[in-house]
Amino acid sequence: MSDALAGFTKFEFNDGRWTRPVYRLGSGPAVIVIHEIPGLHPAVLDFARDVAAQGMTVFCPSLFGEPGKPVSRRYAVESVVKTLCVRREFFAWRSGRSSPIVDWLRALARQVHAECGGKGVGAVGMCFTGGFALAMMTEPSVVAPVLSQPSLPLLDKSGLDCSVAEIACAKRRFEDENLSLIALRFKSDAHVRDGRFKTLKTTFGDRVDLIEFEDADAAPYTVIPPHSVLTLHLDRDHPDGPTMRARDKVITFFKARTGA
Repeated sequence: MSDALAGFTKFEFNDGRWTRPVYRLGSGPAVIVIHEIPGLHPAVLDFARDVAAQGMTVFCPSLFGEPGKPVSRRYAVESVVKTLCVRREFFAWRSGRSSPIVDWLRALARQVHAECGGKGVGAVGMCFTGGFALAMMTEPSVVAPVLSQPSLPLLDKSGLDCSVAEIACAKRRFEDENLSLIALRFKSDAHVRDGRFKTLKTTFGDRVDLIEFEDADAAPYTVIPPHSVLTLHLDRDHPDGPTMRARDKVITFFKARTGA
């Protein structure tokens, strides 16, 4: 096992359609951390450790890529090509529908909530998986969705990778259960245009907390421009800086909603 995965335990989760490895750490109510391109890399695992340290059990599914492998430009490009061209579990191009793998994530949420208890499950998607946490709201156990740099659909810069029914369910639950969501991005991010955040605001109103950053707020990570809010561009060298304050806000959100 990669050193980046030290402390995590691994299990295989099968929803009856797909089997994927899941890495677990901590104790308390459950939070599902859904990794970004290119895979479950060390910075995603570091964020998961931050969540676990605050009294929650983190579950990190590996949906593509090699768990624990560091990010490189070549690895990222290879992961994009393989995921877009080969995997049938993902719909990346057009708005109005979620990816089939979201069904697997909903099933995982049901299981981990039954195991861990609490008020419900938190979920964060990142980049390619950013919108998955919102689509998961059709699973009643999911109570705290976070969309970090939601980058799909690729062909509709103002669209959401959720179906009409999924969006309607989320809106209804936000009102009926007094829930909300958080979405984060760098303003310059070519993958998360203004239109997508405007759509979130128009759709969910005061139930969405939109958190945006300037490029100067990002950690000086040079493989890609400012993009990965909670991982590669999280500026850990400045604990009182904007990205670290946002990370703390996300963790506080998880704690409050899950009952940690």
